[in-house]
Amino acid sequence: MSFREDTEDVRGDLRKPFLHTGSWYRMGSRQSSLMGSSQVIRDSSISVVACVMIVALGPIQFGFTSGYSSPTQSAITEDLGLSVSEYSLFGSLSNVGAMVGAIASGQISEYIGRKGSLMIAAIPNIIGWLAISFARDSSFLYMGRLLEGFGVGIISYTVPVYIAEIAPQNLRGALGSVNQLSVTIGIMLAYLLGLFVQWRILAVLGILPCVVLIPGLFFIPESPRWLAKMGMTEDFEASLQVLRGFDTDISLEVNEIKRSVASTSRRTTIRFAELKRRKYWLPLMIGIGLLFLQQLSGINGVLFYSSTIFESAGISDSNAATFGLGAVQVIATGVTTWLADKAGRRLLLIVSSSGMTVSLLLVAVSFFVQDYVSDESTVYNILGILSIVGVVGMVCLLFGYWTHSLDYNV
Repeated sequence: MSFREDTEDVRGDLRKPFLHTGSWYRMGSRQSSLMGSSQVIRDSSISVVACVMIVALGPIQFGFTSGYSSPTQSAITEDLGLSVSEYSLFGSLSNVGAMVGAIASGQISEYIGRKGSLMIAAIPNIIGWLAISFARDSSFLYMGRLLEGFGVGIISYTVPVYIAEIAPQNLRGALGSVNQLSVTIGIMLAYLLGLFVQWRILAVLGILPCVVLIPGLFFIPESPRWLAKMGMTEDFEASLQVLRGFDTDISLEVNEIKRSVASTSRRTTIRFAELKRRKYWLPLMIGIGLLFLQQLSGINGVLFYSSTIFESAGISDSNAATFGLGAVQVIATGVTTWLADKAGRRLLLIVSSSGMTVSLLLVAVSFFVQDYVSDESTVYNILGILSIVGVVGMVCLLFGYWTHSLDYNV
């Protein structure tokens, strides 16, 4: 055998599901045919909604990571003797890890499947939370935050792709919104639990979504589209049959997926030089620009340090106010899910970006003017209320309208 053939065999071995869990439903099919009944297969069927609920634990982990640093800031800085800049570094390192994870996520999910990617993402998250929980100095905090960010970066790519690939066409919009809704639920949970438990215990609780996700991955099928792309025809059809129900005729969808995969493989690759053409660079720049501006809005800073922001605005119980912010955020995301198909994504994007601009100006002006008025004056209290309104408006508009619109438009 030549070296080239050896290399191709190795690559072929890599492009296999990391978690191969298809045997249970094929075994059920054979047993049912021997018994002359389809009851065994029906009982084994896993619905699309159940699969989405299991993988939604990933975005919940994402949100928990984003919300963790807000209610724990004062306790961590006091227990470990950290300065404001050191704690700021701790909060921001999750973004650094997420960038690395996001870059690697495409290749990882392509080679070992969507479920394998989620398994790989769960492991550094668990290690990261344990490192934070047992930290005695800043080094363990930093290492744990980086590992969490890496896992979150993979999750942020893999979960939306998996949901889109398993969802039937009539449920794709509704199920697709579960990802963003789960992120906001995770943030709210971090804010809520931070009211009652110590920061080390909160870090241990952060492990739970991934601890449940890992065994859950063994009970859901791999993405049919990924299996079809890898040429695993038998597994692809079995996975799709499980998702659609064993009484459902999947022949039309099987043919549609095969045509889609064949069309993708024949598609001509765009060269870098061709990006200079207007039909390529204009929509690309608009899409990248929207995502870039979303991050430049400072939303991560608000989520990471919302308790401190509310405290600066004059709120006596800043952690309770932060939980209120998380709850309103979840409601706003739910409302957007309902509005998205009715009002259209473009209109929502325009409304949300305009509202965010007003909210940011309100926050900036309120905090600026507060420095020039007396703490005991009525104006100071009014400015504190206005700054809170601006923060809540910014977060709700970004998570409720802006992000949801980008999920469909970019």
